[in-house]
Amino acid sequence: MLDIAEELDRWVERGRDFAVATVVATGGSAPRRPGAALAVDAEGTAIGSVSGGCVEGAVYELCRQALQDGECVLERFGYSDDDAFAVGLTCGGIIDILITPVRAGDRVRPVVAAGLRAAAAGRTAALARIVTGPADLVGRALLIHDGDHGHHGDPHGGEPHAGDRYEGGFGSHPELDRTVAAEARAFLDAGRTGTLEIGEQGSRCGAPLTVLVESSVPPPRMIVFGAIDFAAALVRVGKFLGHHVTVCDARPVFATRARFPEADEIVVAWPHEYLERTRVDARTVLCVLTHDAKFDVPLLQRALRLPVAYVGAMGSRRTHLERNARLREVGVSELELARLRSPIGLDLGARTPEETALSIAAEIVADRRGGSGAPLTGAHTPIHHDTAPARAGRIGSVA
Repeated sequence: MLDIAEELDRWVERGRDFAVATVVATGGSAPRRPGAALAVDAEGTAIGSVSGGCVEGAVYELCRQALQDGECVLERFGYSDDDAFAVGLTCGGIIDILITPVRAGDRVRPVVAAGLRAAAAGRTAALARIVTGPADLVGRALLIHDGDHGHHGDPHGGEPHAGDRYEGGFGSHPELDRTVAAEARAFLDAGRTGTLEIGEQGSRCGAPLTVLVESSVPPPRMIVFGAIDFAAALVRVGKFLGHHVTVCDARPVFATRARFPEADEIVVAWPHEYLERTRVDARTVLCVLTHDAKFDVPLLQRALRLPVAYVGAMGSRRTHLERNARLREVGVSELELARLRSPIGLDLGARTPEETALSIAAEIVADRRGGSGAPLTGAHTPIHHDTAPARAGRIGSVA
């Protein structure tokens, strides 16, 4: 539900009761991924989406019912010949959806409200909710965030991550709190939303639990080195894909706001010096468009040793070979060189800056999602990477 946090946070501030349907797991060609949400308030207003239209009507009614009876429900939708154009998924997939009422007085409301507040403010947060398990646990929630409210550290004495704040929990299950907190932190560090299976005693012991962990993290960074016309197009595509985009160039005449109005940041500095001092993480993508050895070599020497998601460099095949030779001369290993995507982008036959930007973006997405970059026509590989759906059914009250 954190994908619609801003709107839901406003509902909470206005005291509205609502029910939220969240995608827990998918299989096959389901249109939305775990964490996607549809919310319905007491007046029947709806925001968000769980299926792109296939099952929205049925989920809307389930939300209205949950608001009346206060019960949390896990429902599975899949393709069948009988209901394909009614409440089935015409794409042939399977989708498990958790419907949770969030009403005044419900024990889950303060935790959900804190998670929505953190996500709406752009702070890092992970909301863990028990989807299936013993009746006294289903629907309960634990929030980990870096905001200025809540407990510091593990309220039961553990310390999964220094500086974490916690809200909520699972009642008289301190070991479960610790385990879920640590698992949720791992999801958060990876910027991942999904489910995990654990025992009710916080390990593999006890009745099995399915826990949905939703992560809200700042946008991944894209750093574009080289303030050229191709960079301007790549900035636009990077923003479209949801990146926080920085343009870096040592030449102040080119690195200007007028040339890159859509960039989040414009930095005038030698590329390798900027890369040494700026923050990167496992989701950061680095696009080197300078194709000038005096910039490229010291920059790539540093970039290929960082734990980032993607490093690509522009240039012809001749430039690529010469650049690799220079990199070997300064001590870059073959293993490090194997990380370099060069010439940058997929083979689309691109000519214009916009087409080239699309080629680069396509390679970044394929690299992140594990795609081959090959045409889907005639292929027999999966279109989506699946996760195992959770068990479906009515799973008790959250009031």
